[in-house]
Amino acid sequence: MEMELENTAQVREKYCWVKYSENKLMELERKILQVLRSTYRTWFVPIETTIGTGDKIWTILLNEESKNTPLVLLHGFAAALGFWCLNLDSLAKDRPVYAIDLLGFGRSSRPNFSTDSAEAEQQMVQSLEAWRKQLEIENFILLGHSFGGYLATSYAIKHPDRVKHLILADPWGFNERPAKVEAPLWLKAIAYPLSYFNPLATVRAAGPIGPWLVRKVRGDISEKFAHVLEKDTISEYIYQCNSRKPTGETAFQTMKTGFWAKNPMMHRFDSIRDDMPITFIFGEDSWMTQTPGHTLKEQRPKSYVDIAIVPDAGHHVNADQPLLFNSAVINACNVCVGSDSETETIKPKQEINGNGEIENDNIDIDDEGTVHQIKMNQNDDYQIHS
Repeated sequence: MEMELENTAQVREKYCWVKYSENKLMELERKILQVLRSTYRTWFVPIETTIGTGDKIWTILLNEESKNTPLVLLHGFAAALGFWCLNLDSLAKDRPVYAIDLLGFGRSSRPNFSTDSAEAEQQMVQSLEAWRKQLEIENFILLGHSFGGYLATSYAIKHPDRVKHLILADPWGFNERPAKVEAPLWLKAIAYPLSYFNPLATVRAAGPIGPWLVRKVRGDISEKFAHVLEKDTISEYIYQCNSRKPTGETAFQTMKTGFWAKNPMMHRFDSIRDDMPITFIFGEDSWMTQTPGHTLKEQRPKSYVDIAIVPDAGHHVNADQPLLFNSAVINACNVCVGSDSETETIKPKQEINGNGEIENDNIDIDDEGTVHQIKMNQNDDYQIHS
């Protein structure tokens, strides 16, 4: 009888619309991770009763054997660790790389966060610290994209001894809300009532047409992965990640007002320790402003702050130009080399002369042999060119 019920459930998931299916999400993630050439493992890291009861964080790890400083990746809003599939192989070439589903997102646990914005933010930070302790990682390079960049910065402020380099990819939540928002009246009329609902509530409320709605509205994201994944894989992944109980989404809603953070990082720059290296990576065509990077650099003239602008890339800079993004991240990771405790050796950046011979120190060559010229000077902007 139990076997019959299990088979019935499997048939229903395969041929009928199901609002959320753990099996479907697992299958989609498996398809996405097939892109990887490196050996990896995935598992739930228990963080006990950090917020809810028996919370767990879904984790992937590559290059586990390396003794070099690990790199930890935090995804953006409504995403999950599968969004790093175009980056993991290259980033893990010289060091361990961890990526997680943030608590309240993806396959991680869905506890109820505080309705107070500052407390909800610190609960997210607390969950990351509990994850670090469970894995006994002494310190690491921390990279956050979008909302993940906001949380990464908050973590770096709270636990500066754990972060050897803070890398922020098109981070959200840094600018304060402008006094006057320029927008058409019709858009304000629609946006005002919607601001009281979770951002993806419409997708969940749409029932059977929810997956179609994601494909229609965010088909552009799927296109970024179309050269390695089957059509609609990413759209379906987005839907399955966000059709569960939306506790992480609710926490994000709590932390924002309109589009902006209630407690923007611009007001907390002085809380970032002076000796912490920081790298911003912006997509040249992103709708996210680059102002915070320049402001922070001006405020920290004696600290390491670099800004990388990736051409022909938007907000999803890691997927728009993965080779260039990976090169920028690898260069940022190399900044942490040189401390007494560091055991890693990094190949020097090189240059090809007129005879096609490798000479010296300003380019990076990826696995496919493509050369990307990189100009990188401390406290100077640099731009990556293909």
